[in-house]
Amino acid sequence: MMMVRSVALVFGLLCGVASSQLPEFVQQYRQRLGGALDELTAMVAQFQSEARAAGLDSAGAIAQLEANRDQLVRDRGRSMAQAIVRRDRLVEQQQRMRDAGQFTRLLVFAQSYDSGLANRAWGDFEPAVPTTPEGFATAGAGALFGYGFLRILGAPFRRRRREPATA
Repeated sequence: MMMVRSVALVFGLLCGVASSQLPEFVQQYRQRLGGALDELTAMVAQFQSEARAAGLDSAGAIAQLEANRDQLVRDRGRSMAQAIVRRDRLVEQQQRMRDAGQFTRLLVFAQSYDSGLANRAWGDFEPAVPTTPEGFATAGAGALFGYGFLRILGAPFRRRRREPATA
């Protein structure tokens, strides 16, 4: 009985440590998001400048590129259209994260993360000691989840206490 409780406690603590890293990962993702937006914004601004110099807006320039007979030029038009859509989506996500409170940021991330950015952030992720309220809260929630999960799994295997026989 004590062994199961001890294992559940250790598992709960490990889950707490692991879940406490979620806010730090989201922070590192946000930093990567800012860098990606800087690059996409510069790329789109350059394209818009070139389009204006040709007497077109972005949509007109993309339409002209996509209508070209040259496959490379058509592909460039499609990739530019995708870059503009991605930039707009990431701008919205960044704004939602800025407007969100500490705990809500985790939800915003879960709802709308960019998989490419998240994968690269994960590849470079460095764990950190949680010193924010959301870090402590996620650590506590993870610990309670882990402890409770193992306690529930172990419930069918617990011995039942026998009542002393009465005469």
